[in-house]
Amino acid sequence: MLLFTLLLEVIWILPANGGPHGQDHWPASYPECGSNAQSPINIQTDSVTFDPELLVLQPHGYEQPGTEPLDLHNNGHTVQLSLPPTLYLEGLPRKYVAAQLHLHWGQRGSPRGSEHQINGEATAAELHIVHYDSESYDSLSEAAQRPQGLAVLGILIEVGETKNPAYEHILSHLHEIRHKDQKTSVPPFNVRELLPPLLAQFFRYNGSLTTPPCYQSVLWTVFSRRAQISMGQLEKLQETLFSTEEETSKLLVQNYRAPQPLNQRAVFASFIQVGSLYTTGEMLSLGVGILVGCLCLLLALYFIIRKIRKKRLGNRKSVVFTSARATEA
Repeated sequence: MLLFTLLLEVIWILPANGGPHGQDHWPASYPECGSNAQSPINIQTDSVTFDPELLVLQPHGYEQPGTEPLDLHNNGHTVQLSLPPTLYLEGLPRKYVAAQLHLHWGQRGSPRGSEHQINGEATAAELHIVHYDSESYDSLSEAAQRPQGLAVLGILIEVGETKNPAYEHILSHLHEIRHKDQKTSVPPFNVRELLPPLLAQFFRYNGSLTTPPCYQSVLWTVFSRRAQISMGQLEKLQETLFSTEEETSKLLVQNYRAPQPLNQRAVFASFIQVGSLYTTGEMLSLGVGILVGCLCLLLALYFIIRKIRKKRLGNRKSVVFTSARATEA
């Protein structure tokens, strides 16, 4: 755990792609950041594969994470909340126990702050809950360097009309850790309420940590449904923390990584996407086909009705003619 914490402490500050320490320069110091299975990604719903065998995730212990206070830490690049190993997930290939959660966000006035995107759309922020494979590895730091050693839940966060009480358990303490390396204690709360209500709809893919050293060891679960916080809560996240010591004041904002190339990786969905069974071209072709079919049907009906009307008109004339002859006789 200590090794992994130390590795995270040297993470470059996001988001600038330029400059000597921007995202574009990560591979120079951390080669795995330039590998072909990096995160986050832009999830294109018309390209995902429905997998009916994906199990619904069941978080255990989330409702009551013990009685001990939880550590809330400003590590200079995000706000991180420690989680006890009594929290774990079912529905994955192995048992994954929780280690920590943290947030990614943008800056005031910007609509984007999430790392993952869906169909090119980012949200205001994103929550990550980090777990490690406790059946195969003894620690988070060991699991972080092994394939599928980590399982991370990604929750996209959008702005709603009301304050979210669950997120307030974290956001109400930010003023206590305004500067890098400051910590405070948070009373335990229902972590499950940080997640969206419906957990059955999610995307699954193999990826990486979104910060150096970018180990490609993460089994990602990104939920389709979003959590909501108020605009005031978002602004508190965007305006309270600093990425520096108390002597200087550099606001901690835009700590998200840009989407990475998919590179032929498969992205699976636990549900059938509405409108994702066909590509845009196929949908246009289908629409044209349906329109042409309807026109042909209407045309056929027109000729049938016209033929019936002519036949009836002919029968009516024949009856009138016969009746007239009978009268003359």
